[in-house]
Amino acid sequence: MSFLHRQSSIIEEKSDKEAITSHGVPSSRSGSLKFVSEAGGNDAPSTYQIATGAPVEDHSPLGYNVGPITIIFLNISMMIGTGVYSTPSSVLGGTGSVGLSMIYWMLGGIISLSSAAVYLEFTSYFPSRSGAEVVYLEQAFPYPRFFFPTTYAIQKVIMSFKSSNCIVLANYLFATAGRTGSNWETKGVALAGYTVVLLAVVFHTKYSYYLSNAIGIVKLITLVFIAVTGLVILGGHTQVPDPKEHFANSFQGAATPYGITIALYRIIYSYGGWSNAFNVANEIKNPVAQIKRNGTISILIVTMLYILANVAYVAAVGKEKLKDSGTIAATLFFRAVFGESRAVQGLNFLIALSSFGNLLASMLGAARMLRECGRQGVLPCTQFWVSTKPFNTPLGPYLLDWGLTAIVILAIPAGDAFNFVADLALYPGAAFSFMAAVGLYIVRRRRSRVGLPRPQFKAWHPVIIFNILVHLYLLVMPWYPPADGKADVSFWYGTYIVTGLGILAACGTYYGVWVHAIPRWRGYKLRQLVADFGNGAQAYKVVKVPVSDVAEWDATHRPGR
Repeated sequence: MSFLHRQSSIIEEKSDKEAITSHGVPSSRSGSLKFVSEAGGNDAPSTYQIATGAPVEDHSPLGYNVGPITIIFLNISMMIGTGVYSTPSSVLGGTGSVGLSMIYWMLGGIISLSSAAVYLEFTSYFPSRSGAEVVYLEQAFPYPRFFFPTTYAIQKVIMSFKSSNCIVLANYLFATAGRTGSNWETKGVALAGYTVVLLAVVFHTKYSYYLSNAIGIVKLITLVFIAVTGLVILGGHTQVPDPKEHFANSFQGAATPYGITIALYRIIYSYGGWSNAFNVANEIKNPVAQIKRNGTISILIVTMLYILANVAYVAAVGKEKLKDSGTIAATLFFRAVFGESRAVQGLNFLIALSSFGNLLASMLGAARMLRECGRQGVLPCTQFWVSTKPFNTPLGPYLLDWGLTAIVILAIPAGDAFNFVADLALYPGAAFSFMAAVGLYIVRRRRSRVGLPRPQFKAWHPVIIFNILVHLYLLVMPWYPPADGKADVSFWYGTYIVTGLGILAACGTYYGVWVHAIPRWRGYKLRQLVADFGNGAQAYKVVKVPVSDVAEWDATHRPGR
């Protein structure tokens, strides 16, 4: 479908004091940015975006199956997964005391709400674009041309694995069986589990959401059960002896700079699913109002349950045992409360099911981000990323996600996989989240200059600044070495930082070679055209225009079109 069927106006940014709106094609001007107004099919206001941004799909090829319940459980299913059952040991060990660890679990909810406010304002500007941060960086930083879309897309492709969560799923399945798996047994079960996740989502979008919601309800009930059990323990109604003793001198214990930084990484990892609903914005009717209400509900529910669950762990297991529990804190909790009965095996299965639901919700959201990266035209084989054939699902992103996860599962020793991958996934992500939060101010100023409509939601300045500072901390503090060289993995503590920087460098190198070096060598420049892949799926296709034809091309084509 031609862009002429979707486009209502073009607005050109000229200067701080001058802006024009035109329904024709404005003359090209060096240093200016041209905006287009495009309407999607999700009952949202028109999206005013920089013309080089990927086109708004006037009908989502993935449908409009995300309602209030699905929004809540997309977030809850991704947040309540492996984190709250596998990271309490690291958080308690890093903070050094029960009291500070509880503050950190509360801080995770505050950080999630502040980050959600930033994302919600971005969604108010671009309500008919899925993919969340993919879109925000594209629109905040259009120059150098292709830079942020390209680097973010490559980073997202490289990091699109879920191996740590798969390992935790395998560990709890073995705990259900009453034994510990060997290294390769754990890898095999982890890979088999993720293969089942792939099969669950690849054939039907609506039913995959239904399955995610159903498992999300079970996950919520499981965590509520743990939280209520913790309160019963504190009341002295179980076999746990003197549970209140574990909370005496709650702030006793030493914390190190490295410890509290790793603890914060684990907290943010545990809350990581708060943004999942933003990834499917174009599949939500009236997305800003729906996400504002139901996304907030999901974060508040999870924050309350996380704190109560950790109270339960400490009450049942005790501080020292919990610090040494590794990734099976919930298993120790069940054993302390119910002994070695068969009920413990059943409860461990519920945790395994929770991990499975996390992987399911995560794959649903990540596929939308990968698809949006592909819609920008900066990845090879655009049709692979964008097409929804043959099942009206993003098959290409699903397959890539599964393939990379399989490689990482098989390549990294299972014992170190969880901590290393959890840290590695956060470092490049913190860099892009920092840029997105800063970019919100750039988008605000740019839109004000051209007189675009006010957003449905606007974040408070203190909230945005707090968000910027948090991500800056996550970028700087991991360099601080641990005491006595002891880290949470068996190798050098900074391996994940260097690896993360290497990934960012690889992204920049790809950009330099693809956008500058090869075109200069071959005598062409890159331009974009809208391509139609059927069923409403649209994307950019980057074309090579000989240098001699660039002037004519730019004169006869609308920006980005």
